[in-house]
Formats: sequence, C-alpha cells, structure tokens
Amino acid sequence: MSNNAPPPTFAGVIFDMDGVLCDSEDFICEAAVAMFKQNHGVDVHPDDFKPFIGTGEDRYIGGVAEKHGVSLDLKRDKATTYDIYLKIIVGRLDPLPGAVDFINDCKARGMKVAVATSADYIKMNGNLTQIGLPAETFHACVNGLDVEHKKPAPDIFLKAAAKLGLDPAACLVVEDAHSGCQAAKAAGAMCLGLTTSFTAESLRDAGADWTAADLTTGFAE
Repeated sequence: MSNNAPPPTFAGVIFDMDGVLCDSEDFICEAAVAMFKQNHGVDVHPDDFKPFIGTGEDRYIGGVAEKHGVSLDLKRDKATTYDIYLKIIVGRLDPLPGAVDFINDCKARGMKVAVATSADYIKMNGNLTQIGLPAETFHACVNGLDVEHKKPAPDIFLKAAAKLGLDPAACLVVEDAHSGCQAAKAAGAMCLGLTTSFTAESLRDAGADWTAADLTTGFAE
C-alpha cells in the first residue's frame, strides 16, 4: 500500500486480476483484434478497446463490435478470442511486481484473500495458472460468469465478500480500473487503486481511497 496509507485493519483482501495480479490487457487486445479479423474480416484498433477495460469480455468485444457495426456471434467470437489468447500468453504473461509477495503477506497476517474478476472463468483460470497463483491459492474466486451485473455494479465484490464470509466493509479491494473502483465503493469496501492502466488522479476520482504504482510497497506498518 502507498506510504501514506494508515495501518490496515482488514479481515480480507479482494483482488481484481487484470492490471492487479498480471497485466494481460495487451494480450487480450491482441487476441480480440485477431478475432475480429479472422471471424469478421474487420480491422479494429487496440485503442478501440480502452473504454471497455475491466468490464468483462462480453462488453470488451461487444463495445468494439458496436463501434464498427459488427454483428457478433458472442459465444463463437468469445471462444475464438480465448483460444487465441490462451496460446499467446504461454511464456509471456508474468505476475505484476509485488503481487505474489503481497498475497503471501496477507495470508501470513491471517487475512482471507479472493480474486474477483469480470473476466470469464476460462481466462481467469488461464491467467492464474500462468502466473503461478492458481485458484487454490485463494480462499475464494469469483469470475464474470458468476454475476449478472458487471462492474461498476458492486455485485462481484459483494459475492466475493460473501464467499469469504466477511462484511464488505471489512475488506480491501485492489483495483486498477475506474469501473472497479466505483464497484468497490458501491459495495462498501475500501479501495486501493493501482496505476497500471489509469492515472492516480482519475482512480481517486473514481473512488480509490489510496493509490500506488504496484504492490511492491506492501502494507504500511
């Protein structure tokens, strides 16, 4: 946590995945660009996806499809995107600085830890396995298929806290996206915003209580 943060009193820490535990945005973007070309013969630009970061793959590719007037076959197109994605991350996707040590620190302090990602199960499982933090590392995992309403709705963090057996107010959410910070605050949790994808100022505007470049600073004593 950033150096100006107070000593933590959290019973649980809920981690977003992309941009927090690993930085897979370039890879899922690469895969989605390839999918649009392969399945629809349409050239899309990586910048097209930026407004939809953190909203889950349905909206991530759906928003770009709307922009380009593409009629998606969502089941097929997501399957193609994930098939490409799972191949290209092998040997290329690493945990972000401090992520592994931070999680181990949380568990050593007796805190429960969870992952709550808008990504579908297949991407969540692929990412966590690739970065050496498989699902069994955590006390709970929630993916985008587990909730009807995605971020900025609070549902995913409410579900994660419930699976941990904790009140959301007793949890810290670690996020990197505006929609995630908004969801954390709507759930009643405190929020640490990582500047992996957006500026510290914009994350604070979205509700982050603290900001940091990454998780290497650990908890302030």
